[in-house]
Amino acid sequence: IEYRIHYGFINAGEAVLKIDEDIHQINNRPCYKVDIYGRTKGFFDMVTTVRDNWGTYLDTGAVVSQMFYQSIKEGNYRKKEVIEFDQVNNNAIVHRIHKKDSTLIRKDTIGIPPNIQDLVSGYYYMRTFDFDTLTANQVFAITGFFDDTTYHVKVKYLGRDKVKTKLGEYNAFLLSPIMPKNSFFRGTNPIKAWISDDKLRIPLKIKAELLIGSLEIDVRNYRN
Repeated sequence: IEYRIHYGFINAGEAVLKIDEDIHQINNRPCYKVDIYGRTKGFFDMVTTVRDNWGTYLDTGAVVSQMFYQSIKEGNYRKKEVIEFDQVNNNAIVHRIHKKDSTLIRKDTIGIPPNIQDLVSGYYYMRTFDFDTLTANQVFAITGFFDDTTYHVKVKYLGRDKVKTKLGEYNAFLLSPIMPKNSFFRGTNPIKAWISDDKLRIPLKIKAELLIGSLEIDVRNYRN
């Protein structure tokens, strides 16, 4: 799935969500390998270069993360990390990777709750929800692990909506993660996400109301 990222009329970047064709064995479990790539373009690329990759090995049966990895390049900032999730013993084994030669710096083991998700797998877990059983403004939580910390992310289901995209108009489920008070976003429900109301559950659009202007991520193409 390909996305355009824009700030108003300014093209800011692009993102690609890709699922590997093969099934991978991680922790003796069959997994989908899912990657998200994000990069800046044009003026934004001259101001600060972003080349990010987040990936998950998603258990095909349990729909939990068996492994998460990230390679971050944002301006002068670099980060490489691989997290193995021991879902049986409730541990996250965090591999700190050297940003230049990819050697292992150190390895830490951190306790986690059962059925933990990562940044990418959490969305695929949410795809399994039966939204017909939810009422407008109902809140649910997803337990995820990021930056050595367990988060209970609350998401508000705002109901059904229609959204126009480059690919046409879609019926969609409208969701909004509940954000703590901060000076970066503005308004009620500052981040909204539209997910297609069909069996594919494709993320069609994300809109963030910033203190100045808004940032949008819009689908522009998908295959298979």
